[in-house]
Amino acid sequence: MRLEQPNCWSEHGALQTVLVCSPSVQSIPSLQVAENVQWNAPVQQDVAMENHHSLISVLKQEGVQVIDYALYLDLVTRQLNEQLINRFFVRDLACVFGNTILPGIAGTFMRRAEYDHVHKLLENWFPETFTKDVTEGVKALEYGDVLILNANAVFINIGMRTSLESVEQMMGHIFQAGFTEIGLISLPRRADTLHLDMNCNVAAEDVVIAKSYMYYLPVQVVNKEGIKGYDMTEKFLHRHGFDIYWLDKYETIPDINFLNINPDTLLISKQAHKQMLKSHPKLKNKRFIEIDVSELEKAGGGIRCMTLPLVRK
Repeated sequence: MRLEQPNCWSEHGALQTVLVCSPSVQSIPSLQVAENVQWNAPVQQDVAMENHHSLISVLKQEGVQVIDYALYLDLVTRQLNEQLINRFFVRDLACVFGNTILPGIAGTFMRRAEYDHVHKLLENWFPETFTKDVTEGVKALEYGDVLILNANAVFINIGMRTSLESVEQMMGHIFQAGFTEIGLISLPRRADTLHLDMNCNVAAEDVVIAKSYMYYLPVQVVNKEGIKGYDMTEKFLHRHGFDIYWLDKYETIPDINFLNINPDTLLISKQAHKQMLKSHPKLKNKRFIEIDVSELEKAGGGIRCMTLPLVRK
């Protein structure tokens, strides 16, 4: 396996290397089981695997190096890992800030094992850029709650799976990585607002797509010296060069949880309302690649949740 050193300064740069994981070997047989494991519907393992193959096939066709971390686990670890039903939601596990990889901490106990499995691999692959020790004392920080807006600013949600205390402890490492400003927002604590990337996402170097209710929420702005002040969401994003495409009607997962492959191309779910997304003047000429991930989406996340960028140019 060829490993280029991590490099990621935005959500929209050309994706060169991405970490993924195939779905669990287990199906979720009934609605009752799905509800108990906090999924939206039963899932058939064979169909979920077909969805996963479609995802990695398109990424490879677009010239992206795809690394399925499960293939690199030792036999004993793999036997447990393949039974972990949420393991394909790799976005939460870690994040590349510039040239630094910071580990996440599971906000729910049932996901701790997969975090540990991936962190050991990253520590082995990138010993100079990944340091697990920075999470000592951190209680909950999932990177579905983090958007890297550009080389200056990071946007973080304090919500169901990410605590304020944990973010405050990790801020210094984000600043050390080269970013100058962090915006903190606190979204409603519901299943459909579980992470920041279920509420807004970067669709271009100067466009953010967001649910319209976020217009009414304040953002606490922090720099290296401490709290800089407060902005409303729109002003904060405008100040960092983004127009906001406010959505009043949407399907949370397919319409919000997409992936930038490069500055001209978005990878979206076939369930997404493509024409609605393209109706913004700055997005109308974008290339949209649609794939069927509907079985995987039943687990409560989308394409962005299933991908962890390691290198963007």
